[in-house]
Amino acid sequence: MGIKKIMCCCGSGLGSSLMIRLNVEKALKKLGISGVEVMHSSLSDASANAADLFVVGGDLENFTHSFPKVVLLENIMSMPELEEKLKKAFDEAQ
Repeated sequence: MGIKKIMCCCGSGLGSSLMIRLNVEKALKKLGISGVEVMHSSLSDASANAADLFVVGGDLENFTHSFPKVVLLENIMSMPELEEKLKKAFDEAQ
């Protein structure tokens, strides 16, 4: 199946989801992963079928139960954490 779409979510869909999106794009490039569409949204506007993988801050874990595959970030600013968790998600999706 693979991961073709990633949705980055936060409470409002503005600040932190955009920041996560930009970091996801950087991390994918560093990991050598291409052909993936990265979007951002508020959790309330995101639907389970909108993406193959959802990336959110750990504080929003309770709101992600309907999403198929979720990466929870303890620190949304940590590139090493994001790269490690994205690599694991892509390896598992192979």
